[in-house]
Amino acid sequence: MTDSLRPRWPVVIFDLDGTLADTVNLIVESYQYAFRTVMGREEDPEVIRSWIGRPLSSAFRDHAPDHADQLYATYLGWNADNTERLIRSYVGAREVLVALGEAGAKVAVATSKRRESAQQAMDILGLSPHISALVALEDTEIHKPEPAPLLLALERLGHSDPSKAAYVGDAVVDVLAGKAAGMATIAVTWGAGVRANLDKVRPDGVATTTAELHDLLLTSS
Repeated sequence: MTDSLRPRWPVVIFDLDGTLADTVNLIVESYQYAFRTVMGREEDPEVIRSWIGRPLSSAFRDHAPDHADQLYATYLGWNADNTERLIRSYVGAREVLVALGEAGAKVAVATSKRRESAQQAMDILGLSPHISALVALEDTEIHKPEPAPLLLALERLGHSDPSKAAYVGDAVVDVLAGKAAGMATIAVTWGAGVRANLDKVRPDGVATTTAELHDLLLTSS
């Protein structure tokens, strides 16, 4: 543990897409490719952005149930082929993870992304060495805004008290999941979420930059 900083919570769990990894454009383009290929049209990008944080399969089932399986398979193939080309890092995000680790916090990711895709994104961006546990789509039967993925991440880190943990995410479902889990919640504004909608669900903190996130998660000793 560093002499100068300590974590406000001993456990910090992060969403991935739009929080630690700038995959928003990748996700939108993957959806659009699937819609063009399968249905011969595109979707409103803002509608697509509102789906980010949900499992892909449920978004496709709700929006186009007759084509959901084909859309899902088409999305996955194009997304995997184009992740390295289109993924971007958020300046300062990895440094927040490093600082948390140096200060003695346990760090996990809980995402609705498939494990293979999540691991690929974290590896490309150099995040994996700073993440002690990953909970992905396949790990729980129910997903955000339900708390199950967050509670499983807490368990995998060897902790049992959600009140000593914080969940960080960019979407309304992230804040709702954190609250349902009994964790502190921090919303970030650089992802897919709309600030007004995030404010409505009353996160415990809001970060507009990674520097602000650092200061919300760490404090001087």
